[in-house]
Amino acid sequence: MLAQILTRAAARFGTKTALITDIRSLSYVELDLLSDRVAAALASRGISSGDCVSLYAQNRWEWVVAYHGVLKAGAVVNPINVMLTANEVRHVLGDCGARAILCGPDKAPAVIDVVRDLPGIEHVVSFGEASGDAITFAALLAERAPRTEMPTCAPSALSTIGYTSGTTGHPKGAMQSHRAVFLNCALTATMHVRTERDVVVTALPAPHVYGNVVINSIFMAGGTVVLMERFDPEGALERISRYRATLFEGVPTMYMTMLAHPSLGRFDLSSLTRCTVGGQTIPEAVMDAWEDRVRAPLIELWGMTELAGLGTTHALYAPNVHGSIGVGLPGIEVRVAAFDDAARAMRAGEPGELMVRGPIVMQGYFNNETATRDTIEPDGWLHTGDVAVADDRGYFRIVDRRKDMIITAGYNVYPAEIERVLALHPAVAMSAVGPVSDEFKGELARAYVVLRPGVTASEEELIEFCRPHLAAYKLPRSVRFVDDLPKTSTGKIMRRQLRTLDQASSVT
Repeated sequence: MLAQILTRAAARFGTKTALITDIRSLSYVELDLLSDRVAAALASRGISSGDCVSLYAQNRWEWVVAYHGVLKAGAVVNPINVMLTANEVRHVLGDCGARAILCGPDKAPAVIDVVRDLPGIEHVVSFGEASGDAITFAALLAERAPRTEMPTCAPSALSTIGYTSGTTGHPKGAMQSHRAVFLNCALTATMHVRTERDVVVTALPAPHVYGNVVINSIFMAGGTVVLMERFDPEGALERISRYRATLFEGVPTMYMTMLAHPSLGRFDLSSLTRCTVGGQTIPEAVMDAWEDRVRAPLIELWGMTELAGLGTTHALYAPNVHGSIGVGLPGIEVRVAAFDDAARAMRAGEPGELMVRGPIVMQGYFNNETATRDTIEPDGWLHTGDVAVADDRGYFRIVDRRKDMIITAGYNVYPAEIERVLALHPAVAMSAVGPVSDEFKGELARAYVVLRPGVTASEEELIEFCRPHLAAYKLPRSVRFVDDLPKTSTGKIMRRQLRTLDQASSVT
């Protein structure tokens, strides 16, 4: 099912360009052939149905080929976030029981050290030069091992173990079926009307569910993916212009930095017909500014690892309600439930926890029944941990993550609400809000602000700017001006790391 994406696309679209990177471009036929070779080479090494194979590298053409090769071998893909440390990688590999790992050349030395403690891993493959006991990906492809018949995987069979960020302890492995990942890609392609005429520029990490859906939904439609190794604003703008991209897909910070880039006006972005944004709430002011610049809709979406990608978004031809994450994907149930009773739905306008049910929901956390029971209700509803409200039209809006909430003198303060207001100030390029301890009120909100190039603003000015828009208890009580904000590999701001900026400033 999931393993047939490239084979079907190659039959339909042949030598049409499927993937463009800075190093190499590949047609659908070439992607299909190369992934077949990977599958055959893995099978010749004893990798078979149900075995776990890890991928640990930056965006590159080899990653995409390896991903589909692993699936064609009938194995389970374990995509690893490139920002994980050696100890975190050791935990992931040991937890999922990986038998092989394919990694970037920069990761190979650390991987070699890690696998010495993990006898279950029998094969290490480097996407670059060989290191230690690793073999090269080029050598793997050159073997041309005899191709056996592709194993038949039931739609309900395990396809992926994707690990969460692990902000509250060790990462947990979300188990996704072939059906879940395939459906998420197909339904996303449907909602956003992806076609063979589309060219998408993306720097979203391929190991992340958002990045995976972007790539494979375009492959399903027969379009072209322009894959950046990592995001930089000028590089993204240049590629949109050069390749006449119809789609750009990213997280809020990507749009913020592109809008603030001094070279923005030099690039022709008129080919864009729509863009998508997810991973974190985005201020409406940023959405308005991007749409004014490119004259194309910016479609917000929402999802999570436990859903194999998206859970909600806007359909391209439906109303694009800024500030809303849209509606559930077709066939997916979404509701706002009471914090203290998952069975009780909240009325329109009342905040509660966003919950999801349907075929895209994970099978559970690998080797962690306790966490699975805490996350998935007996009737199939998944706890997302996001605070949301629904309006009377069925559109959902994320208020914030429950774990990011700041409690000031007993009042709940949501960082995203303050960030949306700060985004309205003309001097602010990016902002993030986190808590600081207070002897009397418990916690206070502090804003960390990146200014636009060549402009200035004071702490007092920004606090006063917020005053007409926010209740007094919601106001940021202090502002720190910083050069950048801590981000995940997808570019999502890590609010829980904001305190490190205070520590850095206290040292200097």
